[in-house]
Amino acid sequence: MRPVAPEKEGPRVNEDIRIREVQLIDQDGQNKGIVPTREALGMAQEAGLDLVEIAPNSVPPVCKILDYGRFKYQNQKKANEARKKQHVVEIKEIKLRPGIDTHDYDVKMKAIHRFFEEGDKVKVTLRFRGREMAHQELGYKLLNKVRDELATIAKVESEPQLEGRQMIMVLAPR
Repeated sequence: MRPVAPEKEGPRVNEDIRIREVQLIDQDGQNKGIVPTREALGMAQEAGLDLVEIAPNSVPPVCKILDYGRFKYQNQKKANEARKKQHVVEIKEIKLRPGIDTHDYDVKMKAIHRFFEEGDKVKVTLRFRGREMAHQELGYKLLNKVRDELATIAKVESEPQLEGRQMIMVLAPR
């Protein structure tokens, strides 16, 4: 029993195309119509290029005469460009305390503005210590102040909620 050759990645090229006839597009982009595969291969070899299956699922499959190495290079380049333009949204965390001073608050707000400009989400964490737990309304007031100040550039993804000794609110850029 012969071992089965593994399937290659990418489109089928030249002798790998085992269909009787194909829809042929030549190197100039002209549609030559339905042509026997052997004839299409001959035309590709005459031009010094490859016969590449572009649309294998159509009937008959669409094949194009082109330089396969160049075709692979251009596809790889397109994929790299798409990857470069992709932006992963991160969740940045800002930690506050209920008794935060005005200047410290302003510094934190500047950081939040910077995170939104970069397109990231912000998780505002308010930590209570000791007796501060008895005054949770101060925490709600502070988080509502943050929400109101950022209303124009951010939307609330999760409302302020208490988890143990922390109150958490998540904001996302508009």
